[in-house]
Amino acid sequence: MVEEQGGWFVVNIKDAKWNASEAFGDRCSLETEARFPQTGVRLAVIGPGQPNCRYHRENAQEDFLVLSGRCRLLANEQERPLKAWDFVHCPPGVSHVFVGDGYGPCVLLMIGHRPAEHELYYPASELARKHGAETAEPTADPRVAYRDVKPGKPTDSPEWPRG
Repeated sequence: MVEEQGGWFVVNIKDAKWNASEAFGDRCSLETEARFPQTGVRLAVIGPGQPNCRYHRENAQEDFLVLSGRCRLLANEQERPLKAWDFVHCPPGVSHVFVGDGYGPCVLLMIGHRPAEHELYYPASELARKHGAETAEPTADPRVAYRDVKPGKPTDSPEWPRG
């Protein structure tokens, strides 16, 4: 249940909008009826070997916090293992993607700035290709980058211990 008061609100993750993708895991939007105009906030739950999206870069800052599990960060053709409580800052122009690692799910908190003129680019990447995170062709169009992926479907929140 969302408790809204004059624009601000409180929502429990289990009550937020979840979407399941065979290719990119489960995703939770913490926004209600309208997108936040300045900052996007989402959770991603990815399994071992599963990327959270296509390898890309933006003209906006993004920040990530690994809440649980393990994953690999692919950034500017470098690979780095991450574990719970590792924080990643990507200034504009850093190509990146996360790939689940280990034996169970990885939960990522993702926060991104939304500039008025938002630009994305999906480059060719040998490293991303090895992890199944490269788009079929370099493009600035998300529709082209994801044209081979089935759309996600609304789902319930994943089961994990709750307080």
